[in-house]
Amino acid sequence: MPRFKLTVEYAGTRYSGWQIQKNAKTIQGEIDRAVRTVTGRMDFELYGSGRTDAGVHALAQVAHLDVSTTLPPDTMRRRLNDELPSDINILSAVVVPHRFHARHHAISRRYLYQISRRRTAFAKAYVWWVKEPLDVQRMRLAAQAFVGRRDFQSFTPEVRSEEEETETRSTLVLVERLEIVEDGDLILVGIEGSHFLWKMVRRIVGVLVEIGRGGLEPKAAAEFLTAASTIPARLTAPPSGLFLERVLYEGDALTAPVRAITRTATHG
Repeated sequence: MPRFKLTVEYAGTRYSGWQIQKNAKTIQGEIDRAVRTVTGRMDFELYGSGRTDAGVHALAQVAHLDVSTTLPPDTMRRRLNDELPSDINILSAVVVPHRFHARHHAISRRYLYQISRRRTAFAKAYVWWVKEPLDVQRMRLAAQAFVGRRDFQSFTPEVRSEEEETETRSTLVLVERLEIVEDGDLILVGIEGSHFLWKMVRRIVGVLVEIGRGGLEPKAAAEFLTAASTIPARLTAPPSGLFLERVLYEGDALTAPVRAITRTATHG
C-alpha cells in the first residue's frame, strides 16, 4: 500500500475546519469522500499535519494518505480534484516512504494573517477589516515579546481541541519569527514556529491589533506571557484573515518573504 504526501490548498469559509466531524462539512471529510469515490476503497488513512479551525484557510496544508491503489500519483491528484469542490484543490501528490508522517515530521509551521485597513467588496472572507487606525510601529514593538520560547498559556483555551485532548501538550512554544509588513491597504502578520496551540495565532493577532488601536500598551504583550490573563481570549481575531501558509519538513527552505495572498482583491 503506497503512502502519498498530499499538498492541499483550500478556502475554509464554508467549512468547519480541517478535521472530520459528524454532521459538519470539513476539509478532511471532503477529501475522504473523494478518495472513496476515486479508489473504491473504504480502508484507508488520511492524516493531516494539523487542524485548522472553522473559516481558516490554507495555501499548503500537508497530509499523508495510505490507500491501496495502482493509480500513479498525478493521476490520483487529478481524479481527486475532479471530485472535490472548487474551494479545495490538491496541488501535488507524491509517493513517500512509510516512515514519513505529515504531522510528526513537520519541523515548523508558517501562518499569515491579513488585516485590511479599508472595507473591501471582494476579499471579506480573506481579511479582517479593522476600522480604527492602527499604529504599526506599536504593533512591531509588542511583537518582539512573542519571539523565542515562550509560555502561551494565556493564548490558548483551557478546553482543548479534539486533537489536543488526546495528548498532554505543553503551552511552551518556540516562535522563530514574527513579522509585520505593510502592503498597501493590508497589514500582514507572518508568524513561524515549531507548532501552534489552538487559537494561539488569532489571539496573538488580536492583542497586536488592540495595541495598534491604542487600547493596550506594547508592554502588555510581554505581561500576558508571564502571568495568566483572560484578555487575549476576549481579543481573538476572526478566522477570516488566517492562512496556514506552509508546513516545513527537514530539507525545506526555512525563510520566505511575507507576501499578501489577496493582493488583487484588496488593491485598486
